[in-house]
Amino acid sequence: MNNMFSKSIFLMLFVFTLTACSGNEATEANRNETSLNSLTNEEREAGWELLFDGNNLNGWRGLGIQNIPEGHWIIEDGSIRKVASDDVARADDGQPVGGGDILYDQPFENYEFSFEWKVSPGANSGIKYNVSEELSLSNSPETAALGFEYQVLDNNLHPDAENDPNRTAGGLYDLIPPSSYAKPNPVGSWNTGRIVFNGNRGEHWLNGKLSVEYELNTYMMDRLIETSKYGDNPDFKIRRKDGYIVIQDHGDDVWYRNLKIRELTQE
Repeated sequence: MNNMFSKSIFLMLFVFTLTACSGNEATEANRNETSLNSLTNEEREAGWELLFDGNNLNGWRGLGIQNIPEGHWIIEDGSIRKVASDDVARADDGQPVGGGDILYDQPFENYEFSFEWKVSPGANSGIKYNVSEELSLSNSPETAALGFEYQVLDNNLHPDAENDPNRTAGGLYDLIPPSSYAKPNPVGSWNTGRIVFNGNRGEHWLNGKLSVEYELNTYMMDRLIETSKYGDNPDFKIRRKDGYIVIQDHGDDVWYRNLKIRELTQE
């Protein structure tokens, strides 16, 4: 009797625990969904602004154009999705419809930019910043912005990760690799990213970990740029007074949401 009673109590506690956990998970999921693309009172008081409300792409446009590249960028489940170029509908003549990077149509100078991202298997993308549209359009290809880039990547399947560590997720593309303790979540899962660009100082954060830090106009940073793919472009390393924030079209399926920014007082 005692054993049966103990087993009954254990079973009841087990079922109660499962139910409670499921309820907590459901509550947390609902809380996350309802807080998507929104600001808390504390964030508003701290000066944060939304760059995407989850419903439309107001405020965004293609690089060098006044509209969004048709079919390439859509709203899906409260996120901005870059549709894989192979899946974009063709024009009437059967030719692929042109894509390209998109930018938020307001330049920023000193700021903290927060966002969430996820990739499909083998995907590549990025957040570019300190972007001059004029400089980008004067360099080929005209649909791709030229600026510093927070790398967004599937480190396991995309070949860029094998080319150099400075091309892996959370790194400063082709310049500085991410720290070893800043790791992306599994493909298909959401990651949190953050870019701090204040004065000549830059920081990348990945899932709460500092992944990159640098100082412009230093010997070390100048050498990194000179030996990178940008070395032949003297205008690249210039710290512009202000610049655009851009989401890269690299032809793959990627998603972004919770895009928030707050301006900072220069250090």
